[in-house]
Amino acid sequence: MLHGHAVTYAQAGSGPLLLLIHGIASTYESWREVIGPLAQRHTVIAPDLPGHGSSEPAGGDYSLGALAAGLRDLLIALGHDRATLVGHSLGGGVAMQLAYQFPEITERLVLVSSGGLGWEVSRILRAAALPGANLFIAATAGAGRKAGSAAARGLAAIGLRPSADLSEIARGYASLADPARRAAFLATLRAVVDTGGQHVNAGDRLYLAEDLPVLIMWGERDPIIPALHGEAAHRAIPGSRLEIFDCVGHLPQLEAPARFVAVLEQFLAATKPAEWNASRWRARLAAASHDAA
Repeated sequence: MLHGHAVTYAQAGSGPLLLLIHGIASTYESWREVIGPLAQRHTVIAPDLPGHGSSEPAGGDYSLGALAAGLRDLLIALGHDRATLVGHSLGGGVAMQLAYQFPEITERLVLVSSGGLGWEVSRILRAAALPGANLFIAATAGAGRKAGSAAARGLAAIGLRPSADLSEIARGYASLADPARRAAFLATLRAVVDTGGQHVNAGDRLYLAEDLPVLIMWGERDPIIPALHGEAAHRAIPGSRLEIFDCVGHLPQLEAPARFVAVLEQFLAATKPAEWNASRWRARLAAASHDAA
């Protein structure tokens, strides 16, 4: 329980802490292929965000700030002071917000097909921000579950498997048949996306991550958020590392889990946890304000 609301999370391993933050309409299960391997050297915590998976909806505020504060409180409640933050899609935006609001708890930042780095986003998500989307989703999510199961059976019959992108998107959409999950999805989505695209962008504050080890991972064929966002963020963050996964879509951790773990482990081994320094942060903010003037 956290603030009176049930929170579901997976926890495994021991050692330095990795906090894995999933994307919208997803759950901690989106990390299922990498939790075990990562837990061989690390403590891994992968929560369901409020209103996602088995975690209860929480209060109605699904802004990035509220989600970040909730994760900070969860870490404290579980007895952890610091973590390497690993965020996928929406979870990348939450991870950046967490690092911005609470830099003292952030050791490293890993962005996987991350939101919050540019306006472009899938038309499917922009359509879900339209007025009346609630009624459309309510009418089709249940049918989508049945259609997805039928499609999976058909592909299996001819020896094929649906892609990780398709399977995860279908599973997430089917979960929206539940009214509480659907309300949480729409509130979370509309906090960051409108019909024009993503309206929350961390681009003007990426310079603050100069002292923070940052790894950016992206699928070359991401149909949800284009890889060019990762490339631009890499250029904007001094010292950051960029890994583009060839022939991979929106979910590198499911589509190429062995490579995902290898890249992440190499990054963790080659970098030291950041140490929060208020004086350097203050100087950086002052220099940026002077340059803007």
